[in-house]
Amino acid sequence: MTEQREAMTVLVVEDERHLADLYAEYLSDSYDVRTAYGGQEAIDSLGSEIDVVLLDRRMPVVSGNEVLATIEERGLDLEVAMVTAVDPDFEIIDLGVDDYVVKPVSKNTLLDVLERLETISTYNERQQKLTSKKLKRNVLEVEKTRPELESSERFARLEAEIEELEAEVQALATDLERSEIDRQD
Repeated sequence: MTEQREAMTVLVVEDERHLADLYAEYLSDSYDVRTAYGGQEAIDSLGSEIDVVLLDRRMPVVSGNEVLATIEERGLDLEVAMVTAVDPDFEIIDLGVDDYVVKPVSKNTLLDVLERLETISTYNERQQKLTSKKLKRNVLEVEKTRPELESSERFARLEAEIEELEAEVQALATDLERSEIDRQD
């Protein structure tokens, strides 16, 4: 990726303290990690500074599904991966998560998940930016004459930015496809 980003903030939500602490230890070298030892603590910890939530599904009192519902209700812009002992079934199709990992998980698995989620986030940001620029280009193409467009440095710069973003989006899509193939192996 072309831009240097500061470390993502990851919220590990796990009611088994030893697992939450282990996951935090796995990730602390590469990420800003926070832990919540239950669903209510997770809800209380949710905020705009959180980039990714690693979420246990089956917790007493407030479940992972309830935490997920709160994330959706608040419209928080973050990625969520379920990290759970619950084997997936078709209900995950409608679950608002970006990834689903079945325990037990290794350090490498968690790092791979976070790398994939970071790529998804970057892909979404670039795709949104690309769409915005294309809409502006389309408006100008309708409202301006061809000679006006051809003589505009700003329009030429817009087209170059669109071309660059298209290449970035395609590269990120390829990375995600490769990641999915590697995961299946």
